[in-house]
Amino acid sequence: MEEPQNGDGGSAVPENDDELAIGPGPAPRSRPKRPLQFERAYLDCLPSANMYEKSYMHRDVVTHVAVSAADFFITGSIDGHLKFWKKTAIGIEFAKHFRSHLNAIEGLAVSVDGLLCCTISNDDSVKVYDVVNYDMMVMIRDVKARLAISDRNSSFVHVYDARAGSNEPIISREIHLGPIKVMKYNHVFDSVISADANGIIEYWNPTTLQFPENEVNFRLKSDTNLFEIVKCKTTVSSIEVSPDGKQFSITSPDRRIRIFWFKTGKLRRVYDESLEVAQDLQRSDAPLYRLEAIDFGRRMAVEKEIEKTESAPQPNAIFDGSSNFLIYATLLGIKVVNLHTNKVARILGKVENNDRFLRIALYQGDRSSKKVRKIPAAAANVNESKEPLTDPTLLCCAFKKHRIYLFSRREPEEPEDATKGRDVFNEKPPPDELLAASDIGKAVTTSLPDNVILHTTMGDIHMRLYPEECPKTVENFTTHCRNGYYDNLIFHRVIKVYMGREFEDEFHKSLRHDRPFTLSMANAGPNTNGSQFFITTVATPWLDNKHTVFGRVVKGMDVVQGIEKVKTDKADKPYQDVKILNVTVPKA
Repeated sequence: MEEPQNGDGGSAVPENDDELAIGPGPAPRSRPKRPLQFERAYLDCLPSANMYEKSYMHRDVVTHVAVSAADFFITGSIDGHLKFWKKTAIGIEFAKHFRSHLNAIEGLAVSVDGLLCCTISNDDSVKVYDVVNYDMMVMIRDVKARLAISDRNSSFVHVYDARAGSNEPIISREIHLGPIKVMKYNHVFDSVISADANGIIEYWNPTTLQFPENEVNFRLKSDTNLFEIVKCKTTVSSIEVSPDGKQFSITSPDRRIRIFWFKTGKLRRVYDESLEVAQDLQRSDAPLYRLEAIDFGRRMAVEKEIEKTESAPQPNAIFDGSSNFLIYATLLGIKVVNLHTNKVARILGKVENNDRFLRIALYQGDRSSKKVRKIPAAAANVNESKEPLTDPTLLCCAFKKHRIYLFSRREPEEPEDATKGRDVFNEKPPPDELLAASDIGKAVTTSLPDNVILHTTMGDIHMRLYPEECPKTVENFTTHCRNGYYDNLIFHRVIKVYMGREFEDEFHKSLRHDRPFTLSMANAGPNTNGSQFFITTVATPWLDNKHTVFGRVVKGMDVVQGIEKVKTDKADKPYQDVKILNVTVPKA
């Protein structure tokens, strides 16, 4: 796509006069735009799961995530700890852990080739790590690895040789009129994009610290949209550069994501993710952008808490490897936006309403054939397998969470052992999580069934039960199943049937409403369980400690979703009956 040669700093800048400027939500009708060629192939190289596949722990809240081209994931937490994770054919494995700083990590950067990473903190120190060899700083190449550091209290930028071990900079210069807050290197055009505390954006060459006039198509910033941040009276939270170097994204406290063309400094897109727009979308008739009312209200409360938390990680907006898609976290989930058609291609983690994802980093598989990555022979053992790694993975951190989260193209599996779920306890968990983990499996083993198959007029639903954690609930449910009580009963919405005596709740900290397809007991208040049960189709954490979770759907999720989509009347009763034919219960 050609870069526009003109345009203003409006809310979204069209690429030509005929294209209507829209955001990633529902938009007025415009002239149909030619689709992105090979869009499906590009999307097949991106994570697609609705739920995160795995999460791993830090000892404190995670604030920084990065992906190295050398097939490593790097994560930092607010307590100054840094962790290296090695990418494997499927997932990651822990590699090494450092106490990088005594205070919070304020910046984490990885070199273009993925071989070096550095962290910075307010303790006036910068730590540089050899990613492949962990902490051994070895001379791999003769070329200097330049590290640019801005002064916290002045407008100076200092450039160091990262491998020299010297505290003396190679060159220093004042770039801005005030302290620089954000910098990002564009390796394609060997230029740095930086922003100061006032939102002023500058370009400069990392060797000379001068304006890179040979790399851009403008001489005066008045000919660009680079004053857009100042005009909107906001600042810069993050800068990310597309792999082809032609674009960069800026996120700001005003919750707008701005996409600029690098060579012209012109705005390409502006995506408004403000709370006002979120509320408008919630009232719209577009199901992709709507949530249950209770869930939406809870997420809005979290957004307002984020705005009041100074230590919260600043969200970023990253590009995929093709530079055709923009990926960023919102209160709805992680949006994947097609920059060509200006439409949301998918939303990851929409059902994960316990976690508000903030900073993200993308791994798209082995990039050894690209110019960016030329790992020396000393690093050849990084990928022990001769097969290229082609497991697209999105690495995320979340608000006030001690965990890193991995989205892939696989949905999480329901483990045979409840203690070995998708949330890995690789560190000592907080007291509430520790109790939940230690309690699992301590109950006396019973002879109760641990699975049933619900046969319906729309297909079979296979459900795993938890007799050890909820013996009374499972006994009640399976007894009614064996007695044929559910046979030929009609579904009300997903599942809603009544019968039987009441019995007490059986809440268990390992069984939460933290995912779709959860089997739970309905009730009329505390300890009023009968035989009314339901299956969720989204995570519903507000039901925790109010309704007993006693099972999960492990097969037939499409049947559950099909039942949910059946048209209903005002009382939520399906117009066309959907029945439970019978239930298969294995012999004890």
